[in-house]
Order: sequence, then C-alpha cells, then structure tokens
Amino acid sequence: MLLLAVDTSGKNGSLALARVVAGKNEVEVVEEVALTGGNLSAQLVPQTVALLEKYGYSKSDLSGFAAASGPGSFTGLRVGLAAIKAMAEILRQPIAAVSLLEAVAVSGASEGRVLSLLDAGRSELYVGDYELGPPVRMLSERLLGREELVAQHEGQLVVTVDANIADAMKASGLPVKQVGYPTSGEIARLGWERIQRGETVPPENLEANYIRRSDAEIFSKPKA
Repeated sequence: MLLLAVDTSGKNGSLALARVVAGKNEVEVVEEVALTGGNLSAQLVPQTVALLEKYGYSKSDLSGFAAASGPGSFTGLRVGLAAIKAMAEILRQPIAAVSLLEAVAVSGASEGRVLSLLDAGRSELYVGDYELGPPVRMLSERLLGREELVAQHEGQLVVTVDANIADAMKASGLPVKQVGYPTSGEIARLGWERIQRGETVPPENLEANYIRRSDAEIFSKPKA
C-alpha cells in the first residue's frame, strides 16, 4: 500500500510518500518534500507527481491519503484539502484526516492525559485535550486564553512546539514538554493508523478543522 500525506496548515507546507512495510502494521516514510514560497497551490500537484515518478510510481499506485486537517492557515488548509479531495475522488481511495493537535500530543507522550498547544495569535491558544491510547481519544479541541487554560487544567502535562508557550506554561506551574513541529511523515503514520481502524472520510465530507472562525465570519453583518 502506498500512502500520500499532505500538510499545508502553515505558511509553508510539506508532503510525504509512505509505504506499508510488508507483514507489519506500520508505514515507512519514503521521502518528505518541503513546499515553500507561499504559493502552495502551484506546487502541490507537480511536486506530488515528481515525487511519485522519482520512485517509479504513478498516481494510480496510491492506495490512501492522510491530510493535516488543522488548525492553521485558512487559505493553506483549503489548498491542501482540495487537492486531497480531488485525488481521492478520482482514485476512489480512503482519506484519513489528522489533527495537528493530535500529532503534537503523540509526539510528546505515549500514554495518559495530555494537553497539546499551538499558538493561535491574538493571545490565544489552540488547545487539544487528549487521552493517549492506544487508540488516542480526543476529549476536546478548543480556543482558550492562557490564563483560562491554566485555571482549567492545573497540573496537566502540556506538549507544545512553541518555545514561548512552553516558557509561559512553565512559569504558570504546568509540566511542559517541547517537541518539534509535526512533519508530513508523522501525519502519514497517524493517518495509516486511522485507515487501519476504518476511521476514514469520504472526499465530500473532508473539512478543515479551523477551531477559530475566520475574520469574515466574525465581522460579517447579519442580514436584515
């Protein structure tokens, strides 16, 4: 089985090609490719084709997809998910949607209850509350202010990719583990686990997990 994973949640993105190891319930990441320069929509499909051809594959060899569904950039997420939707629909292959907050959580711990944090700007945090398995169980994903988070989750382990958030949480008395930003290879591994459990999404139901509403939604005037 050949799996394509995509993450376009930030200013830059990446994609990964992974294949299932024969006789094992795991995937081997063949290669990850960075998508840089801001114009992700112009790079995603050509880079995917080039990556497949490099290893002697074509799009018809893909047996599944894993997509970082957010939270993150509104525009970036739309680009990545639209491409995955189109390919999955044409090839009739399953999609696994993976939350970046889940990817952060499992990077920092293997069991127990964990809070994963990403910077949401405006002095707010994207907060994922997880019970690590197997399987991983998501308790909630929310947008919280720092003081609100500390008040609600005293003593709970925090995992974050951001040094400033890590320092602030440590100063507030919370146990903290700082990890690297999730790669598309990690999205591939989590996606494969979901596919094995049958936790897939048809193309028409694949949606971005923004958590925060867009400015257009927030500031739009209600119709008279």
